[in-house]
Amino acid sequence: MPSKNKTSVGDELDEYFVPHPEVKIELESICRLHSISPEELFYKWESYNMKMGQEQIILDVPTVRVFKKELQEIVEREARTKSHMRSVDKRGAYATPRSAAKGGDVFGMLDGVTPLQQSASGGNKRKSNFQTPSAPKSSKAHPTSSPSDGRSLTSRTDPNGQQSVTFAERQNPGQIIETLNGHLGLHEPPIAPHPEPRVKLTANTDLKKFRYRPMAMHLSEASEVLDDRIDEFQSLIQAHHGLDDSAFGNAAAQATTEVIAVGRIASDSPEGKLNAASMVLEMSRRTGAGIRIPLKLESIAHEFFPGQIVAVRGINASGEYFSANEILDIPLLAPAASHMSTLETLNERLGAAEDGDFSAPSKALNVIVASGPYTADDNLAFEPLHALCQKAEETSVDMLILIGPLFDTEHPLLASGDIDLPDDPSIEPDRATLADAFRMLIAKPLQALAQAVPSITIVCIPSARDLMNKHVSWPQDNLPGKKLGLPKQAKMVSNPVTISINEIVVAISAQDILYELRREEVVVGKPKESNLLARLPRHLIQQRHFFPLYPPGDRTLLPKTGTDEGVATGTPIDVSYLKLGEWLEARPDMLIQPSALPQFAKVVENVLVINPGPLSKRKAAGTYAQLTVYPRKSTAEERNRGALVGHKLFERARVDVVRI
Repeated sequence: MPSKNKTSVGDELDEYFVPHPEVKIELESICRLHSISPEELFYKWESYNMKMGQEQIILDVPTVRVFKKELQEIVEREARTKSHMRSVDKRGAYATPRSAAKGGDVFGMLDGVTPLQQSASGGNKRKSNFQTPSAPKSSKAHPTSSPSDGRSLTSRTDPNGQQSVTFAERQNPGQIIETLNGHLGLHEPPIAPHPEPRVKLTANTDLKKFRYRPMAMHLSEASEVLDDRIDEFQSLIQAHHGLDDSAFGNAAAQATTEVIAVGRIASDSPEGKLNAASMVLEMSRRTGAGIRIPLKLESIAHEFFPGQIVAVRGINASGEYFSANEILDIPLLAPAASHMSTLETLNERLGAAEDGDFSAPSKALNVIVASGPYTADDNLAFEPLHALCQKAEETSVDMLILIGPLFDTEHPLLASGDIDLPDDPSIEPDRATLADAFRMLIAKPLQALAQAVPSITIVCIPSARDLMNKHVSWPQDNLPGKKLGLPKQAKMVSNPVTISINEIVVAISAQDILYELRREEVVVGKPKESNLLARLPRHLIQQRHFFPLYPPGDRTLLPKTGTDEGVATGTPIDVSYLKLGEWLEARPDMLIQPSALPQFAKVVENVLVINPGPLSKRKAAGTYAQLTVYPRKSTAEERNRGALVGHKLFERARVDVVRI
């Protein structure tokens, strides 16, 4: 195996870990020993961190040596297992049936964060030491009470000796772990709550269209949706580049001249991960009779994934493959903009127009964004949700955005039906429903928050993992707010949705597309954007869609759940209604995209992209995002011109990712 360049590996380790020199030596040793890149090592470390059940493991020399030893032990166990003739002995229980040759997780550390593949030997899967143990049945006195109850605060210890601490004993609550635009001041809470809402909420999505009947898909309709998307992109590319109709052609037709072919990236096999050798271009029925032709990508550098619409300039001289010479840029949507009169009216709502002071933190909009799950795997106390509501009350938040799952189908107790409710004279224990449980465990703290801060606006976005939503497919209809006892300040919207918070256009989807894109993305040559967390959202912006991946990834390869089966819900897409996930009119000012990837806040193509992270991890507390959005101050030139002006949210919004 050729040795890696030590300097380049060291530079990448500095980018991902910022390690101490001694720690850096150990990390370089791991990369050399197992022939992995610093990026892959970073994700293994992140997974190791999460599976240990602690909020953050300090990256020091002793810890990284334990991590290195664990990796080596798992590789050795796999080698011993392969050397035997599939016999079942004592060591069989510890074998790691993963195949490196088939793209599996050689080291067994990710346990669901990377693909897990069954060994050909049929050996038993090694049970991860980091998995949440089965929880005993919750008592009535504890799991449904508020965080201030008398719950036992004794730390629990897993087989690895790592403590799984209770929520009350979590480390560094309120710690800001990442900040964007830190030069802007934090919001200053008012002395008393605002008498009226400072947020004007508008749905830019036709919510009625999401009330379709799921699981009634017709193949003809699905194929037309997929075809139309290719043809629409061809029209966009033709107008953007000023091309004639004659410039476009069928990539599958043998020719001696260059043509531009627009189609969808796919794999030549329904099984296995896409790679440069298996990549084909699927054309629409109008331009290429729906034929798939292999792509030869020797002279270009680009990032690809299944379902991506691309415009390829090249030639098919042999009739067997299309040799690509260039990937044409796809035009971006125009940024969101508003009239000056609209901005002035909205600034008056914030009180900024009265004294002309746009930089005062008290005039800024205070927004909190959180994503589910909202409680740990071993209880239904929803302590992180209570803590979030308390934080929202203390800061007199203007808007609280709650992204599903709220009542998670992947929660072990909910999946098993092991739910104990607190005593309530209005509910008969033998007749209690899931709606009753939702009202008591989730709606109750939100009702209390709405009473304490009457001016608040709460937005709830469902997830395909939500028990309370009968709409099981994506795109997904909204939750039934009245049935669930949510306050009148709570607005139920679809998944995905595009809303306007005053003038700010916000796109939100609960489906974890970023994690699936990371698994499926193929980088040919040198990537245009080396930062993975900035590159993945750019795919959504360029493709103008909340979920451009097609087909969705195998749900057995998604992160493991705490249920008995351990299989994630995945992405149950209704292809006939994929158009509901498109961005139609303008590029959003902000994209909120929860993901199992590390939480972040970045500016990508002038779009503020936020992954708040889960509010609760399976065995530890999680994070949320707090935004301080200052009013849009116009220039004299903009006022004189009187035309539409861009919102420039990325310049006037501070984002803090905070530990709950």
